[in-house]
Amino acid sequence: MPTVVHDFDWPDRVLVGTIGQPGQRAFYLQARQGRRLVSVLLEKEQCALLAEHIDRILDELRDEDQVPGIPARAPEELIDTDPLEAVDEQFRTGTIQLGWDPATMQVIVQAFSDAERDDDPDEGPEEALVIRMPVGTARAFVQSTRTVVGAGRPLCPRCGRPVDAGGHECAGLDFP
Repeated sequence: MPTVVHDFDWPDRVLVGTIGQPGQRAFYLQARQGRRLVSVLLEKEQCALLAEHIDRILDELRDEDQVPGIPARAPEELIDTDPLEAVDEQFRTGTIQLGWDPATMQVIVQAFSDAERDDDPDEGPEEALVIRMPVGTARAFVQSTRTVVGAGRPLCPRCGRPVDAGGHECAGLDFP
């Protein structure tokens, strides 16, 4: 069966957002262009790495003077802090690929449905979400994604693991 591609060339909105409470949050990559809206499930680590790699791509292009016009920081007016729109999960993301289109000066994010699915034909076709973001939008996406990822449970200063509201059993060493 062919792959169903949800393509957003110049999205009106692209963000990572969550549903649920810290420690039990579900992370979604969401894109909207006009009335089309697609939300795909990601792991928290995927969100953090996505932001890190987009930032690295933009920094490398900017530092090497390969591409003029890449902002060093996110334009304030492009930073999206609003919550997700209505979420109808399209698929769970397995693989993410990043690219750069020099002709349009856009970062390309490709999220593919999880390849670990059963070979059940009732599950439907494999899917992909392709988002092309201009450089300013990409910088803003990085900043807002880092804020969302960092808004989870605080980390224990001793062992580095997340601390729930009721505390946790610390795996850190006891120091006198």
